[in-house]
This record gives sequence, C-alpha cells and structure tokens, in this order.
Amino acid sequence: MKNSSFLQTVILAGALFAPAAHADEVSVTEAQAQESASFVKRTGQLLGRAGESVSKIGDGVSRLGGGLGDGVSKLGDGVANLLDGALDLVGIRYRRGGTSEETGFDCSGFVGYVFKEKLGLLLPRTSREISKVGEEIPKSELEPGDLVFFKTMRQTFSHVGIYLGNNQFVHAPRTGQSIRVEDMRQSYWARRYNGARRIEG
Repeated sequence: MKNSSFLQTVILAGALFAPAAHADEVSVTEAQAQESASFVKRTGQLLGRAGESVSKIGDGVSRLGGGLGDGVSKLGDGVANLLDGALDLVGIRYRRGGTSEETGFDCSGFVGYVFKEKLGLLLPRTSREISKVGEEIPKSELEPGDLVFFKTMRQTFSHVGIYLGNNQFVHAPRTGQSIRVEDMRQSYWARRYNGARRIEG
C-alpha cells in the first residue's frame, strides 16, 4: 500500500469515527472513541515502520489532491512534514497546559509543539495569541497546514487546530479526550468557527 493511502486512511478514520469534542455533541460511547483513537494511532505507527515519512514522498502526497482538496497538490516538503508530525501525535491524551508527548497536550501546546519540531517555528503559547500572527486566510482559501480557530468556552480564538484539507482538521479537544481528526462541518465546529491564519517560515 502506498504511503499516501496510509495518510488518507488516517484522515478518513478520524472524520468518520471520531466523536464530537464536547459533551453536548457526543453521539458514540467512550469505548468507541478509544477504539477510533487506537486505530488511527496504529495506522500512523505503520507509516513510521514503513520508513517512508510523508515529508519524503513528494509526488505521493500530491496524488492525494482529489481526496483532501486542491491545496494538497501544492504541498512542499515543509507542510507535508508538518502534517505528518501532527498525525503522528493522534491518540495522545489532552492535558491542560500540556506541551509534550510524554505528559499530553492542550490545543495550543499541540500546535506549538508541531510547528517547533517540524518547521523550527516558535509560536506564542495561547491560541488567542497565535491568532494574531501570520496571515489571515478566508475560509474559502484554506490550505493544508493553515491554522483554524474556534470560539469555545464563550471566548473568541479559544481553540486552535491544524487544517488537513477537505474540511478535516487535527487538534487536541479537551480534558478526558485525545488528539484526533475531526470535520469542520460538524455542527459544533461549524457554529464556532472563528477564522484561520497561515504561518510561513
């Protein structure tokens, strides 16, 4: 199986099986959520064992264009590496204030960690501060690697994730849950979408 198929499987698994991120949207059992997270994490581990990082396959990533949106076909090595790094962390638990794989991540800790490790970029610590850097992007022009923001806890720009393409994003939801892929068209996220930024090194 091609590496691009693995990446597509990871994203589709998150979109189809991940439960909604907040209590008023939960429609599956905790056991199903854990099974989904485990499946996605195992798929990511297969990528690693294959020894073919998404950041190294170039043409293979561009072939994902039809599944994830036209933006994928324009991916450079840096953005592909960013997405690969973000998906490698799927399944790691949420921890308020967390900034490491060992202890867990909150949403901005997750985003900051991936951008630092994969692109060498240092982002501000909170999602609200991150929302002030980079270039503002209309929703219609979103590309993989852009940051998407949401108004949760009744505060603007209080949640952030990394856009993957095809309305999918990866993020660290909240206490008791783990990093996963979700669909921005889900009612919870669609109502709370707050904008997007593009961070370029």
